[in-house]
Amino acid sequence: MDKKTTGIILTVVAVLLCGCPGLCLCVFGAYAATGRMPYSSDIIGYTGSGNIPSYIGFVGLCLALIFIAIPIVVGVLTLRKKPEKAVTFDEPVPPAA
Repeated sequence: MDKKTTGIILTVVAVLLCGCPGLCLCVFGAYAATGRMPYSSDIIGYTGSGNIPSYIGFVGLCLALIFIAIPIVVGVLTLRKKPEKAVTFDEPVPPAA
């Protein structure tokens, strides 16, 4: 496999493993940041309910941005064209006239 094919495969894997969960987390974080997301729990006979605090939504949004940025960085780093190195000669330079 050449480097371009490997770069495409790595980018697709990064999108599937980081980009898609990042978008879902972004939706969850945006809704939770409004402070209207309810929760309920039942632990050994104790029942609790309420709204998720908005700071959890903001943390989710920050994590979502990181997860969305990972495939972008992977794509840029693996698919960019690297500059070719200049040809150097080890021959001595003739003296000036």
